[in-house]
Amino acid sequence: MHLIKRQNSVSTSILDDLFLNQDWNYINQTEPATNIIESDDHFDIQLAVPGKKKSDFKIELEEGILTITSEEELKSTEKQGNYTRKEFGYSSFKRSFNIPETVSADKITANYKGGILSVSLPKKAETLPEPKKFISIK
Repeated sequence: MHLIKRQNSVSTSILDDLFLNQDWNYINQTEPATNIIESDDHFDIQLAVPGKKKSDFKIELEEGILTITSEEELKSTEKQGNYTRKEFGYSSFKRSFNIPETVSADKITANYKGGILSVSLPKKAETLPEPKKFISIK
C-alpha cells in the first residue's frame, strides 16, 4: 500500500480554507465565555457579554435549571441625498446550568457591570461547612 499526497486544485483549496480549515468556531462566537466559581458559601457564574444593557438579559430558574438568555436586534437607517442605507443585525445566546440542591433558590442575585454578568447562588445554611470549634483545656 502506498500513501500518495493529494494535490488540491485552486478551487478545492479555497473551499477548504473557507469551510474546513477555519481557525474560528461558530458556536464559541455565539456563546459567551463563562467562569463558574465555588466558594464555601456560594457559587458565582460569570459571563463575558460586553456591550449589552441589563435589560438585554433574561434569567430564569425552573426545575433546578438556571437559564440565561439574551436577544438583541439592531437596526439603523441612514438617509443622505438620493439614497437610503439600511443595516440590521441580530445577536442572541442561551446558556443553561444545572443548579445543585444545596443552592438557596430564593436568594439568587444577578449583577451586570463592566461587560460581565455575574449571578450569585448562595448555598443553603444547612449545607455550609461548620466553623472550627476550639476546645479549651481544663
